[in-house]
Amino acid sequence: MTTAIMDADRKAEDYALLQEIRVGSEEAFTRLVDRYKNRLFNFVFRMVRTREEAEDLVQETFLRVFQHKNDFDPAFSFSTWIYTIALNLVRNQLRRKKKVKFLELLDLEETSEEPATEPFRAALGLWLEKEIEKLPAKYKAPFLLREVEELSYEEVAEVTGLPSGTVKSRVSRARMMLAKNLRPKRENLEALAGRSPSFGRAY
Repeated sequence: MTTAIMDADRKAEDYALLQEIRVGSEEAFTRLVDRYKNRLFNFVFRMVRTREEAEDLVQETFLRVFQHKNDFDPAFSFSTWIYTIALNLVRNQLRRKKKVKFLELLDLEETSEEPATEPFRAALGLWLEKEIEKLPAKYKAPFLLREVEELSYEEVAEVTGLPSGTVKSRVSRARMMLAKNLRPKRENLEALAGRSPSFGRAY
């Protein structure tokens, strides 16, 4: 089954659930919550970085979905709509707190020919988390939506309100910054692994 067919099926299932919710089905609403709650929580948590805040924001997101269930435009995908609601709530929360603390550990594509050992990846991951926190705020949401939530560039554009070309540019720029900042650390780890055959066991 192609990705396009899977996406079409997902959209059709989402819309069918929403139609049932509109006529008062509590079961359909529960199914919709179960369908999106984990993905939304992961998305929100990586941005606000506290479990309590993330849980509250996800709950508020579903409340907004229910309250505005009749406002949904079927010309768009439901996933785009619900991520837009969640992102707006997160932005409001961060604005109130006067700070931006996005994301947790993300992985990058391996650049070496040999697959990384688990200790190698764990060590690199600690540095990666710190580098992600240093990304300029304008790059973080597009990067997370595209690379972690795997939305299309068009969907990310709809969620963030940015032109598709800008989304592509910011995601690419974020990846380049991370790769550049991590390259010296990766090289140091590779050198350490090369000098020590027991690196994978002792690190």
